[in-house]
Amino acid sequence: MKNWNVDAAHSSIGFSVKHMMVSKVRGNFGDFGATVVANEADLTNANIAFNINVASINTGNEDRDNHLRSGDFFNAEEFPEIKFVANNISKNDDEYKIAGDLTIKDITKPVVFEAEYEGKGTNPWGQEVVGFTAETKINREDFGLTWNQALETGGVLVGKDIKITVELEANPA
Repeated sequence: MKNWNVDAAHSSIGFSVKHMMVSKVRGNFGDFGATVVANEADLTNANIAFNINVASINTGNEDRDNHLRSGDFFNAEEFPEIKFVANNISKNDDEYKIAGDLTIKDITKPVVFEAEYEGKGTNPWGQEVVGFTAETKINREDFGLTWNQALETGGVLVGKDIKITVELEANPA
């Protein structure tokens, strides 16, 4: 087991949600940190924790981002961080199920990320790197993100289901 540094320049935490029931809006969080203590060949005994700065949300639209930071959604001023802490990891070939507790707006719920080992390499500076992709889907309303608007044509402006994708590159500390 060793400590791993998450390479933020080559990692991302993104999300997508249905918009007007016909398309998807995608975004990401630009400021996040992680603690990863793991054996590179097997994550089953790893300690994994993420913290995300809510104010760093970016959907490519400043007005929408400000609305998402507001009390209608994340209330970033009162609840500045999203947190995830893994508590059970199982493996099948190069795929993992990473179960843990996700906290948004001080509401904690269990989630399971489906993760895949992407591989190992050496960067141009001779440093070992490993990559993983992990995805889960949550119901945003379970975390107090309930704002919505009915559409005249039926349905709602913002979907309930949020797909979260983590692209992670890390190197030994």
